[in-house]
Amino acid sequence: MMEVTILNKEKIVLFVSKNADYNKAESIAKKLDINMVFEESENMSLYLRFDENGLALVSKDMKLYGDFSKMCKRLKTNNLRNELLVKAAKIKEKNKNLNAIDATAGLGEDSFLLAAAGFNVKLYEKNPIIAALLIDALDRAKNMPDLAKIINKMEVIEEDSINALKNINEKVDVILLDPMFPERTKSGLVKKKFQILHEIETPCNNEVELINAALAVNTHKVIIKRPLKGEYLAGMKPSYSIKGKAIRYDVWNKGRLEYRTALYFISIKLYR
Repeated sequence: MMEVTILNKEKIVLFVSKNADYNKAESIAKKLDINMVFEESENMSLYLRFDENGLALVSKDMKLYGDFSKMCKRLKTNNLRNELLVKAAKIKEKNKNLNAIDATAGLGEDSFLLAAAGFNVKLYEKNPIIAALLIDALDRAKNMPDLAKIINKMEVIEEDSINALKNINEKVDVILLDPMFPERTKSGLVKKKFQILHEIETPCNNEVELINAALAVNTHKVIIKRPLKGEYLAGMKPSYSIKGKAIRYDVWNKGRLEYRTALYFISIKLYR
C-alpha cells in the first residue's frame, strides 16, 4: 500500500457522509491506504470528502470535484470545433481509429475534449489522490447519457507517464503534456479551487525528461499546454503555437519530431 500524504507530511483522511455509498468509500480508502472518519473537524485542514455528489478534495472553504457535466456546453459542434486543443490535435490523414495519450491527466478535462473529438485517450496520472478524483468523476459521468459515449473512450492509467512513454508499442497519433503551472504564476488561468492541487503535488520539476520521452515516441503530434506568456517547456521551441486569451498550445508536428528524434539519437552516438 502507498501512504498518501500532503506536502507537509500530514496524513490525509477520508470523511464519509451519512448519505454516501459506504462500500465505495471503503474501497477508495483501502486503495489509498487512508483512514475513514465520519465527523468533520476544524482540525482537518486538507482532506478527502465522499458524499452523494462524489469524491472531493477539501481545503478550508474550497472544495474540488472532478466534474465532466460542466463540459456539456463545449460539446456543441461549433464549440468543439473551435476549442484550441481540438484545433491543435487535428490530424489531416483520414483515420477512424485515432489514439491519444494525455501524459499529465490531472482531472481529465483536456482528455475529455480529445475523446469528444474522436480520439481514444489513455490518461496517465501518477498522483494517487488526483487519480482517485479523476476515476470518481469518470464513474459518475458514465451514468449521464450525453457523456457516456465519450467517457467510454477514456482509460485512466495510474502510472508515471515518463516511464510509460519509453515503452510505447501501439500506434499513437497525439501526445498531450500539461505539466502543472508553477505556484508563482499570477495568471487568472490558475483558478482558486485548483490551488488545492498545489498542496498535494508540486509543479513539474523534470521538464526535460518529460518532453524528451514524448518526442521520442513515433507520433504525429506532441502538444504542450502552457500559460499564454509562459516560457517554452524545457526551453524547446515547437513547430508552431495556437494561442488563446490565457493559454496557448505549443505543437511539435511529425516532420519536426522526426528531425528532433534523429538529432537525439545522433547526440547519443557522439557522446558514447
